[in-house]
Parts: sequence; C-alpha cells; structure tokens
Amino acid sequence: MVSRADRGVIAEWWWTVDKTLLAALIFLLVGGVILSLGGSPAVAERLGYDSFHFVSRHVIFFIPTVVVLVATSFLTPRLARRISLILLVGMVSLCVMTLLIGVQVNGSRRWMDVAGFSLQPSEFLKPAFIVVCAWLFTENARNADVPGNLFATLLLGIVCVLLIAQPDFGQTMLIGISWAIVFFLAGMPWTWILVVAVAAVVGVIGAYTTIPHVAGRIDSFLGSGGSDSFQIETALASIVNGGWLGVGPGEGTVKRILPDSHTDFIFAVAAEEFGIVVCVGLVAVFGFVVIRGLSRALRNEDAFGRVAAAGLVSLFGIQSVINMAVNLHLMPSKGMTLPFISYGGSSMLAIAFGMGLVLALTRRQPQTGHIRRRAVPRSGVPNPA
Repeated sequence: MVSRADRGVIAEWWWTVDKTLLAALIFLLVGGVILSLGGSPAVAERLGYDSFHFVSRHVIFFIPTVVVLVATSFLTPRLARRISLILLVGMVSLCVMTLLIGVQVNGSRRWMDVAGFSLQPSEFLKPAFIVVCAWLFTENARNADVPGNLFATLLLGIVCVLLIAQPDFGQTMLIGISWAIVFFLAGMPWTWILVVAVAAVVGVIGAYTTIPHVAGRIDSFLGSGGSDSFQIETALASIVNGGWLGVGPGEGTVKRILPDSHTDFIFAVAAEEFGIVVCVGLVAVFGFVVIRGLSRALRNEDAFGRVAAAGLVSLFGIQSVINMAVNLHLMPSKGMTLPFISYGGSSMLAIAFGMGLVLALTRRQPQTGHIRRRAVPRSGVPNPA
C-alpha cells in the first residue's frame, strides 16, 4: 500500500491518477484477449497460419500496451506536448515513406514492415495530432498574435492529404471530426463552424462522386450492392445467431466465414458467442470511459490540458462508436478497429499512448491551501481563535 506521506514519483502518481478510469481501460484490454480467442483462429486457419497465430501475437502486445498506458500517465503536460510534437513529426515522415515503400494490402499502403511486425504510422499520428492541435488552438485563444488556428488548419490539410493518398478515408473522417471537436472546445468562432460544416458536406459528396472505393462502401450501406455487402450481411447474421445469451465461447459458426472477424468485426463475434447482453455491457464500459474521461477533462483548470484530454477522449469514443455502428449496419464500412478489443499491435499501442495522455492530463493537481494568520493586536498578544 502506498502511503500518502510518501512524496516519491510513484506515490504522487498513485494518489493523483484516476484509478477507476485506468481499471476500465485494463478491463477492455483483458476483454480484447478473451475475444481474440473466439474471433481470430478461423481467420488464421483460412490464411494458412497456426490456429492461435493472431491470439499469441495479441497476447505478446498486451504487456507492452499496459506499460505504454501506465508510463505515459506519468507525463507532465509540458512533456506530453513535447513528446506528441516529436511523435507527430516522426509519424508524418513515416506516412510519406509508407506511400513509397510501404506494404500494399487490399489496394492500400498503410503499413510498414518493422522486425517482422506491421507498423501503421497513422495510428500513432492520431493522438499526437490531437495534442499538438489542442496546444495550437489554446495558444491562439490565449494570445491572438499566435497564428495557432492557421497552423492547426494547415496541419489538418497535410494529414488528410497523406491519409487520402494511402487511401484511408475512415481515419481521415475520424481525424477531421476530432479536430473540429478540439477547435470547438478551444473557442471556435461561429463563422468557422459554418465553414467546417460546409467543407465536411462537400468532402463527402466529392469522395462519393470521384472515388469508386468510397462509392462502393456507401452503396453497400444503402443496399444497392457494393464490395462490402458480404461482410456486413455476415456480421449481422453472426449477431442474430448469438441471440441474447450467445452460443458459447468458441462455438460460433457464422464467424468462421467472416473475413475480418478478428479486427473490424470483432464486435459481431462477441455478439454471436457471448450474446447481446455482454455486448450491451461492453458498450456500457466504453460509455463509462468516455463520460469519466470527459468529466475529468472538463474539470481541468489548464486550458491546454482540458482541451487536449477532451479531444483524446472524443477520439477514443468516436472510433468505438464507428466500429460498433458498422457492425450493426448503422453506417458504411470504415475499416476501423474497436479500441483495445480488435487485433492489431499498432492500434493497441497507439490507443494506449492516447489514453495514457488522458490519464496524465487529468491527474489531480495538488491543492495549495492558505494558512489563515491569527490577528495580532497592538499589544502583541494574539487574539483567541
């Protein structure tokens, strides 16, 4: 047990970090390992790997993910800004390299081979981008002479161009929405709100009319065919097959023909094997993380810490909603993982970094009390309290 009298780094962290939020995040990580046992063996066998190929790799990334989550939560706001800026520059550079020498999978260049593992730079780019933009926006709000809004907008343009070139429209949309939320929290003028709304509508229409890949996914969602209709229909069949209580761990049958059952459609596997009841509980945990994180963020007296933490929590929540909505056929397929649940080392480590920053930025600050001095009369004898 850590004593409150201890003034060490670990003791200070223990008494200031949100332990409830940390426990909820670790709960999701453990849930991801359990669901990986159900969702990944069939995919591994179809690809010619050992049945537990993806399970073992998921477990390998579990401990580093917890280490990143906890270690990042020790950072001060200043260190969080500096590390995020360095990481952002590095990941933007890697995204450029990915377009040139990256591994091509299903027509997209999003990954790089590093020591036998696939690295997806865009995953690490997201939390760093949010923190840097939060800093730019709040500096602009604090001092109008600092062109923070302009730099953040230019940065958004650079990141979106790189992601569209991969192409990765799901991440582009996610980053765009999160950027708008951070700008709004930092005091976005109403004229900017109108400009952003119009740009979003124009962007969606333009992507649909000019990019066949995007048009195919939207057509699949609207029920007029398209390349992703099989996955969506199979995911829905898997959810229906599970019913309220599921068919039991490892007993799912529809999941065996679901191509991305270990990544984008792990929520459907959870529904088939553990039932709708467990899925509702899973949604409740995600909801708790978002609400808890936002409530702690909005109590932060520092503008940067408040905006950055809220932006990171929004990034986490929006990605979760998109993944589950796709599984339930409530929006077009986006190819996006369910945080801490889906298989993917880059995704797990990057989300751990982002939520570790949330824990760091929402840590309770020490209260500086003021000692009330007792009044001393002219005689020099203190008055009784």
